[in-house]
This record gives sequence, C-alpha cells and structure tokens, in this order.
Amino acid sequence: MIKFIYLAKLARKFSLKTLFLPGFFRKLIRLLFQITKYIILPVGIAIGLAAAILFLTKEIKGSPRYIRKHAFPVDSIFIDLDKAIMAKKGRILDSIFTSLQTKAGFNGTVLYGEKGRLVFKKAYGYDDFKAKKRLTTSSPFQLASVSKMFTAMAIMILEEEGHLDYDDSVRKFIPELPYPGVTIRQMLNHRSGIPDYMHFSDKYWDQEKPLTNEDMIRVMEEQKPPRYFSPNSGFDYCNSNYALLASIVERITNKPFAQFVREFIFDPAGMDQSFIYQLEAGQEIPPYVPVGVAGHRSGRSLPREEPNHYQNGVVGDKGIYASVEDLFKWDQVLYSGLLVSDETLEEAFTPGSPKFSKYKDNYGFGWRLRAERPKTVYHYGWWKGFRTYFVRDLYQEKTIIVLTNTTRSLSSGLLYEILDISRYDLGPVCPVSPPEKRSRKPRH
Repeated sequence: MIKFIYLAKLARKFSLKTLFLPGFFRKLIRLLFQITKYIILPVGIAIGLAAAILFLTKEIKGSPRYIRKHAFPVDSIFIDLDKAIMAKKGRILDSIFTSLQTKAGFNGTVLYGEKGRLVFKKAYGYDDFKAKKRLTTSSPFQLASVSKMFTAMAIMILEEEGHLDYDDSVRKFIPELPYPGVTIRQMLNHRSGIPDYMHFSDKYWDQEKPLTNEDMIRVMEEQKPPRYFSPNSGFDYCNSNYALLASIVERITNKPFAQFVREFIFDPAGMDQSFIYQLEAGQEIPPYVPVGVAGHRSGRSLPREEPNHYQNGVVGDKGIYASVEDLFKWDQVLYSGLLVSDETLEEAFTPGSPKFSKYKDNYGFGWRLRAERPKTVYHYGWWKGFRTYFVRDLYQEKTIIVLTNTTRSLSSGLLYEILDISRYDLGPVCPVSPPEKRSRKPRH
C-alpha cells in the first residue's frame, strides 16, 4: 500500500516536469496518473483493510473469553484449549468421587457432560464383589424408576402418531380396569389415585410366581384394591401408573413393551448396551437376575447380591438396564428432535400439578421438575440393590448421571453442587458441540 502511495506521488511529480514534453507523452503520463489515483490506490487500500480485519477477527474469536461468551464451535484451532478445559473438570470430578469411594464406599459409574461434550466418565468399584469383577462405563445397570422417562417417551411417540390422546380414558385401552374416570395424562402426572401394585401384590399374589403387567391388571380387576383419591384431586407417586402405561403401549401396538422400546427408542438413539429385563408368566424365577450388573445390599462386611424378585415381571415403572454411556446418548437424542418434536417433548417438562405445599418439586411426563432450579429436570431410582440418578440442567445444557449397584445412597445435593459450581469450581462451560438434528424414519 505504501508503494502505491509513493508511485502516485512520483507520477504527480513527473506530470509537473513534463509540461513541455510533446502532447502524446504528456497525455500518456496523465493517464497513468489517473489509473494509479482512481484504481490501483483504492484497490490497494481495500485489500490492506480486509487483511487487517481478517487478522483481528481471528485473534478475537480465538480468545478464551470469546469462546466462553459465544460457545464458539470447536475446531482444530481450539482443540488444545478444549482439552485443557475438560481435563481440569475431569480431575476435579474424579477427586470428588474417589473421595466418596474412599470415605463412604461409593460403588458405581459416573458421567458428566456439557453442551453436547462428554467431559468425564469413570467407573468406581465392582460389578461382582466376590469375583472382583470391575465395573466399566459400558456396564448396564437396572435403572429402577429412571425407566419411567422411557415409558413416557413411548406414550408421547404414540400420541404424536395419532394412536392416542393424553386425555383419553385409560379404560378405552384397558376396559377391565376397575377405576373409572382416569386419563392417560393423569397417570403420566401421577394424579390418577390408582393404588400401587407394589403395596397390594404381596397380599394377593403367590410370590413364587412372576407377576407380569397383565397379572397386575387381573389382580386389580378381581380384588379391586381401593384407590387413594378421586382422579386429578391429588398427587401420589405410584408405580402402577407407569406399568399401566406400558400395557397401553402393548395393546395399541400388539408388541411386547421391550420390543417397542427397542425399535422406537433404543435403536434410533444408538443405545446398543440397553435392554429391558422382564420375568415371563409361568417361568421359574431364577435365584438372581442373570443379566446386567448385579444389585447389592450393603452391610458391615462384603456387599451381598440381591436375589431376584417376583415383581421383576412388571415393566414400565422399572426394568430398563442401561449404562452411563447409553444414557448420555439418550440425553443427546432428546436435543435432536429425532424421537418426537420439540413441542411434544416440552410437555414432558411441564408441571402436571398445581402448586402445592406438601411436595416442593413437580412432576411432568416421566420427569421430576426441580422447584428451585427452573429448567432442571431429573429422576432418581431405587430397586433391589440399585440407586440411580439422572439430572439435566436444560438452561446450562449440563448433564450428570450416576448409577450405583449398592444400597449406599448418594446425596443428590452433591450433584447440584457440581452443576452450580457452588462448591466445586469446574471453570468455564465447554465450547458447544450441538447434537446433529436428524430426520425421523417413517414408523410402521
């Protein structure tokens, strides 16, 4: 650019000195001067400015402040910075759960993600304590009540396809149910008042035989255990609700619930390590559950494996086995719109009950809604030697999943301290890596 300015000045100087040259040469020099002044010089200035802007833009976008503020997508330029951020978070999280393992006997798997990035995953302890078989992050645990979010998704898929309406009567699909006035929505929100089969089945069922979903419905029809309250007049967390929802899926589709979930949830989400365990009617109950990680009862000595149970024939409220790795795939597919639309999914995170004082947290469709944390949804599970925790902060796009196979409970407050950085400073949020929006395949 400096050269161009110099040439322009030189041309002007020469133009003054050539006043007495013949006319042809004078016109030629004047033409060159005009070309330099009006074409070459402006083009040179423009190129110089563009180069300067491009250089400054790269410098600004490459700064950590820009990345933190704008969640700029990670590429090769930022890969070292990204690794450093995640490595620091991983070290802090590992120290938390290692300390918990040492001091409180924590035994399980942990996964933490931010904005689509898998930040940390690790297994602590044993699958089989006697054989010293170690857990891995691909080990499938009984999810217990965390299974309910998958049952709710199955219902939402059928609703979106027009096979049911949330306000349909349950008796439209299960006419023998002796509780009139109950809708699908009320069961999703735990406002049906239907009695919990886990409380009445010991009284009415031979515990040497598996109790299945259809058996549960038959016991309700024959014994008519009293309901807790009139439909939609209160809230009661009840496993029967989600077992009945699984039965509705089966009756609409003419498929076992496990098959429907495999075809329409697990397979599209890529959850290859996940499955449903269910005792079949008439089979002899095995002494222990033969698949997945074993649940254990903690004690003063070595934890003891929990025996199988006749209620493992009922699914929908529990029964799904999955690893932390597969559950992170589930977390990410919920952002992608692959299973249901964003509008349909939003209903799952909508409070189903009016504000009331007895229960602080509300309930949507298969998800609990944290009262003190807007846009935070979660579920915990407990069943026969398993404790499970799944928390999603939708505002910050953070997810923490903890699966344990002993009865030593984990304080859920710890998980929120991690999400809030109220006690553990994990540093800036990782750069965003949004899940790919995928189109849904036609359903049959």
